[in-house]
Amino acid sequence: MVQPEPPKSLAKVKHIILILSGKGGVGKSSVTTQTALTLVNKGFNVGVLDIDLTGPSLPRMFGVEEKQVHQSVAGWVPVSVYNNNNNTDEKKRGNLSLMSLGFLLGNRNNSVVWRGPKKTAMIRQFLKDVVWNGGSNNVPLDYLLIDTPPGTSDEHIAIAEELRYAQPIDGAIIVTTPQQVATADVRKEINFCKKVNFDILGIVENMSGFICPHCAECTNIFSSGGGKLLSEQLDLTYLGNIPIDPKFVELIELQDNDHDKKLIDLYDDSELKPIMNDIIDKVLAKDCPARF
Repeated sequence: MVQPEPPKSLAKVKHIILILSGKGGVGKSSVTTQTALTLVNKGFNVGVLDIDLTGPSLPRMFGVEEKQVHQSVAGWVPVSVYNNNNNTDEKKRGNLSLMSLGFLLGNRNNSVVWRGPKKTAMIRQFLKDVVWNGGSNNVPLDYLLIDTPPGTSDEHIAIAEELRYAQPIDGAIIVTTPQQVATADVRKEINFCKKVNFDILGIVENMSGFICPHCAECTNIFSSGGGKLLSEQLDLTYLGNIPIDPKFVELIELQDNDHDKKLIDLYDDSELKPIMNDIIDKVLAKDCPARF
């Protein structure tokens, strides 16, 4: 039997990381957004694939809802969120691009009412037909982040089947909140990863405390430590905890009101930036092999 070839669209993608959660409402898209911003600030070229088909929120998070995906001879060209090719800034950031079903809906209020087979077909098309190394510079992608829906549904099975032939991939970052109801669902997600041979890069505890916008004091309104305890029980890497910061939500809205301000610039003043920097440093320290 001839083994299927890996998707050609991933041929020039060095690293692939999935962002997974066992439960909805844990802030997975927020973690994906900050992971992308952190990697770009470190000088990496980053692509984000949003396959949360029923709730594609990343175009909103990155402030590019009004942009459109274009078709080329090679396939879909993702939306450019940040381009540093012609930037002489000393920060030496990388580039950031995004592909999401949200760009194809036309209106953020439109709902996706699809059965499993159609969802699976769209996932396969996203993984096969997006030109991540497109553009005049034809720059390879250092990291592709795949933001997935919660749970272990048809979309996850489709991802696993497509990425089976795209090895090696770095693995998955698992996002949870401190409560036991969330960590219980995360255990199911971890079992799924083991069944489909996805390595687990570590666990992130999101919404771990609330940063007061007035005094910057952190209060554990949802308790704390559930993610760390889970990682110890399952012998997994604990990447760190991220508190709720209302100012980060303000940054999302601010970039929408003033198109001259990009989220990556506004994020420089966020108290979450050093926290995410430490988390991503732990991921990079694993030194996962590049795909080429």
